[in-house]
Amino acid sequence: MATPYSPEVGSTSGRVAARRAETRSEVLDHAEQIMVEDGAGAVTVAEIARRMGMRSPSVYKYFPSLHAIYDALFARGNARLNDCVADAVADGDRGLDTLLAGARAYVHWIVTHPGPAALLIWRPIPGFAPSPESYAPAREMWQRTRDELTAAAGRGQLSAAADSDEAAGLLTSLVSGICSQQLANEPGASFDTGRFTTLLDDALAMFVGHYATGPGRATSTEKTTSTEKTQP
Repeated sequence: MATPYSPEVGSTSGRVAARRAETRSEVLDHAEQIMVEDGAGAVTVAEIARRMGMRSPSVYKYFPSLHAIYDALFARGNARLNDCVADAVADGDRGLDTLLAGARAYVHWIVTHPGPAALLIWRPIPGFAPSPESYAPAREMWQRTRDELTAAAGRGQLSAAADSDEAAGLLTSLVSGICSQQLANEPGASFDTGRFTTLLDDALAMFVGHYATGPGRATSTEKTTSTEKTQP
């Protein structure tokens, strides 16, 4: 005989799940604030528990280890960064404009969220590596970059050489380098006034110039072949 559904039981279960999710989020909020104040390496279960007014073992009811907290921080930051970039390019025409808009959105988010940003662009915690699930948004951003490069090359905004993993790697290196320099050397500055973030447009212009359309733009393969042919 089927057991009748009890709204009270379902409601209680839902409230428990909601409280658990809320507490997990609070743990991550405190961990993120610690990273902002003292760096990623300063996060400890004991300090999180102290700030939440609980004992350390209680934190382990929500996260099995400190590395699990780092992984959740990475996942949350990565997802929020991915959403920010996606929003920045959502209404633009595919190609160069959205490629550059996404790059600017990426840098803006990173420098205004220095806590999770440290986990996303550096590897400050010995032995910690994000899980594949936590890293998935980064793969989405990479694919979005590749798609925009393909569109830009297809529309004649960049040369055919821009439609490549090499070009995507160069662009992400430029963007990540700006972020890294800013956070490491002038972490308190804003995106609009930072010593390094104000160089972003120049860096992007260099990238566009490197992959400009027109004759004489050889791909890496063509350059290598040409060099090999001139060897004695």
